[in-house]
Amino acid sequence: MDRPLLIGLGELLWDVLPGGEQLGGAPANFSYHAAALGAVGLPVSTVGMDDRGERALRVLAVKGLSTAGIAVTDRYPTGYVEAILDDRGIATYRFPDEVAWDHLQINDMAEAAATRAAAVCFGTLCQRSADSRRVIVDFLRRLPPAVIRVFDVNLRQHFYSPEIVRTSLERTDIVKLNDDELPVLAGFFQLTGDASHQLGQLRERFGLQLALLTRGGHGSLLVSAAEISDHPGISVNLVDTIGAGDSFTAAVTVGMLLGLPLAEINDLANRLAAWVCGRAGAMPAIPAEFRLIR
Repeated sequence: MDRPLLIGLGELLWDVLPGGEQLGGAPANFSYHAAALGAVGLPVSTVGMDDRGERALRVLAVKGLSTAGIAVTDRYPTGYVEAILDDRGIATYRFPDEVAWDHLQINDMAEAAATRAAAVCFGTLCQRSADSRRVIVDFLRRLPPAVIRVFDVNLRQHFYSPEIVRTSLERTDIVKLNDDELPVLAGFFQLTGDASHQLGQLRERFGLQLALLTRGGHGSLLVSAAEISDHPGISVNLVDTIGAGDSFTAAVTVGMLLGLPLAEINDLANRLAAWVCGRAGAMPAIPAEFRLIR
């Protein structure tokens, strides 16, 4: 079959880890894992005209991703974040202000790609600035109706608000959140009951195709209009969790595009995320066994 085009729209940045810098950013990670599954992954972001920006473009190319959707600016530095790992390998982040992805640009290649995309994934972090929020909203508004819009909630520090989350959900077909984020959204939207009921209420209120919850080592919950899939998770020797959620989102999106059963999608996404958790960084090499489209 033709390889569907999946766009990761938003931040591209360097994770500054104790062992050095590794390229990341949830939308870029999503694009990478979509490509590993056999789709065409295209990151759409902005980097600075600096050493980090040049290295980011080189690394993306080495990892097999097109850099044609990456704009370059001489006004702002390439984004980076200090990723602090706890003794369980779970990361927390500190983001500097006024970096390139705070002033997101859509270049000609990204404009053209939007017309033939199968799915676009975006989050809240890149919407912390009014400039990038305006660009993301405009990009989503101009997508063809058939494009699946995926909202990875991805709450970081104070870089979100009820309004940003609400307007994002109104433009979404699939929402992905984790077990730290669900209580926040439950407070925003008065969701009640257990997790499956809260996801169901969220899905119904915003007319979503699918709501998915990741629960760390305890698996995941996928809720559609027709069914609920509850996966217990997969045991792994944890190295770090960076990029695992993005691999999960990519697997669910590709599985939905292929029309796979919900339980099969959930199992695939858990296996891929567990594999990523067992390796360092957001974009480790992915075995061919995970490839769905050949």
